[in-house]
Amino acid sequence: QVHVVESGGGLVQPGGSQILSCAATGRIVAVNAVAWYRQVRGNRREIVARFTKKGQRLYGESVEGRFTISGDNVENTTYLQMSSLKPEDSAVYYCGPEIDDGAGSWQIFWGEGTLVNVSS
Repeated sequence: QVHVVESGGGLVQPGGSQILSCAATGRIVAVNAVAWYRQVRGNRREIVARFTKKGQRLYGESVEGRFTISGDNVENTTYLQMSSLKPEDSAVYYCGPEIDDGAGSWQIFWGEGTLVNVSS
């Protein structure tokens, strides 16, 4: 079983910065990539950033240039550094590592999410 934990959410003022962390533990045979998603109630979950084991980083158009996904490698803790935050960035942020837990295929394991509220 794989357990994913996100942390670092909270209240931040517009224009401010926040760093989210993601850690996965348990039966992890291999990790293909780690992605951050966000979801506002009533809307679908959207991908924010993705970091692959080959070092590739991809960002959603709305966060390009403001958010940075990083980590020593995808097997360890990964981070989402957010800057120049806007009220529309408010959402529950989820970490979704793509992990092979021994089943022989990649599966996204979800944490419970961490709430980011950008407000003055």
